[in-house]
Amino acid sequence: MVQIIETIDVDVPVGIAYNQWTQFESFPEFLDEVVSLTQIDDTHTRWKVNVGGADREFEAEITEQHPDERVAWASTGGETHHAGAVTFHKLTDSSTRVTVQLDWEPEGLLEKAGSLIGVGSHAVKKDLKNFKEFIESRGHETGAWRGDVDA
Repeated sequence: MVQIIETIDVDVPVGIAYNQWTQFESFPEFLDEVVSLTQIDDTHTRWKVNVGGADREFEAEITEQHPDERVAWASTGGETHHAGAVTFHKLTDSSTRVTVQLDWEPEGLLEKAGSLIGVGSHAVKKDLKNFKEFIESRGHETGAWRGDVDA
C-alpha cells in the first residue's frame, strides 16, 4: 500500500474550500486523471479515471464527512483500490490549508514502478495546485453539501 500526503494553502475561507470539495461532479475540472464522477446518493460516487493511459472505473463510499473539517472515502468496487481523506484547516478568515491523504494499492507493473518514483505524489500535488487555481479564480464555490456523515 502506498501513502501520499500533500498540502496546499488556498486564499479562500474554509467554508468555500470545503463547499467546493463537496461538489464531487466538478472534480474533472481540476483533478487531471478524473474523466467523470457521478454522485449516486449522499455517500456513494461512481468514478471514471485515466491513469497512465489506462481507463479505470470504480465506486467509492464517503465514510466520514464533517462540514469545514473533513471528507473521507474508500473505494468499494471496481478496478482501483484506495482510501483517503481531505482535511480543511482555517488559517485566517480568508485562507485555508487543504491536506490530502491518499492510500492506494498500485496495480500492474507500470503503477508499481510509478509509485516507486513518486508519480502519485506528483499527481496529487498538481491536482491540489489545480484546485487552488480553480477556487481562487472563482472566489466562490459552485455549490455545497453541508451534511454530516459519521464513520
